[in-house]
Amino acid sequence: MNLKPLTIAVLSLLSMGSIHLVYASETSPTNLQLLEQLKKQLKTQQTQIDALIKKVEQNENDVKSTDEKIEATVTAIEDNLSMSENSKTSIGGYGELHYNNFDDSKKIDFHRFVIFVGHEFTDSIRLFSEIELEHAFSGDGNPGEVELEQAYIEMDLTDSITMKAGVFLIPVGITNETHEPPTFYGVERNPVEKNIIPATWWEAGAGFNTHFSDGLSADFAIHSGLNVSTNGSDAFLIRRGRQKVANANADSLAYTARIKYTAIPGLEVAASYQIQTDVSQGSLDANADLFSAHIAYSGGSFGIRVLYATWDISGTEAASVGRDSQKGFYVEPSYKINEKFGLFARYNAWDNNAGDTNDTEKKQTNIGLNYWPHANVVFKVDFENQSGAQEGSGFNLGVGYQF
Repeated sequence: MNLKPLTIAVLSLLSMGSIHLVYASETSPTNLQLLEQLKKQLKTQQTQIDALIKKVEQNENDVKSTDEKIEATVTAIEDNLSMSENSKTSIGGYGELHYNNFDDSKKIDFHRFVIFVGHEFTDSIRLFSEIELEHAFSGDGNPGEVELEQAYIEMDLTDSITMKAGVFLIPVGITNETHEPPTFYGVERNPVEKNIIPATWWEAGAGFNTHFSDGLSADFAIHSGLNVSTNGSDAFLIRRGRQKVANANADSLAYTARIKYTAIPGLEVAASYQIQTDVSQGSLDANADLFSAHIAYSGGSFGIRVLYATWDISGTEAASVGRDSQKGFYVEPSYKINEKFGLFARYNAWDNNAGDTNDTEKKQTNIGLNYWPHANVVFKVDFENQSGAQEGSGFNLGVGYQF
């Protein structure tokens, strides 16, 4: 609003009114004295009027300057939002550093450094990829590996059906698909999913996800399978059979199905089944079936995870080494003291030689604390005791992040 013309007009009228009153009076000595006094007052008024006009002009300039600043800020925000909306590529990742102190063994290791890259081609077609560096340094004679864990195209076929094709994580267990450090308790991932499922486990193929109703979904995938050794100390060990889609033998494909229920806030109940007609990829015709089921609940301060997984491998060769049956389970209650601190305890039991008559079951108990200074940053400590077919005790320290 331009106040200057209005203000000047009002002040001018007041000045003119003062002059009219003066010259309408008689010119007696008293009136002359009064006239001189009024002239002084008029001069003072004129000075005040000039100052007021100057102030009005300054306010107008300030208003104009403020408007320009606001307009520039709004333009910058709109440009930034426009850039964000137009940007179809996203970057994320996670990492974790571990210190393990067990009896006579002490090690420190930057276990994982992971980068995610995603891209949205259209509203219904997307790319997801994940590259991981394990143990900080890879190459001949070094402990690390560079791995492509995910690289797939996801496409919405309908409002309730999504398809993916490429390299992806198998829909089984709790941590196989969600294993960023701030999302779980304990420095190391649980040994049951590591040795039985075996997480982290990815294959190449195609998969479908269907949402039947609120909270109920199903997954089905056909993909490359395991290729276990059939002799030596690693014979039929599930974890050793991961091919990691590295020029993988695909004589025998695998089929995985999962059903999951998440309608109740904080609750996830799921069961997975996989079949592979020959887990040795043509060597022995050894059929392998995996069944896994879990419950994960987090409500308020209390949380609990329970998982069971078992393999059944056919053939006399697997039975001769006691690995025709491999199974395990764990129970993990937790308590969130507040948003930053949480306590947990986990009991793990698993046996990769469950098919023989020997006592080969391994047991492990972990008790520890997680500290989240930020929702995506976590510091961890836990104490570990191993028993059964393995023995040992110690503690673990770790720090992890995701973004």
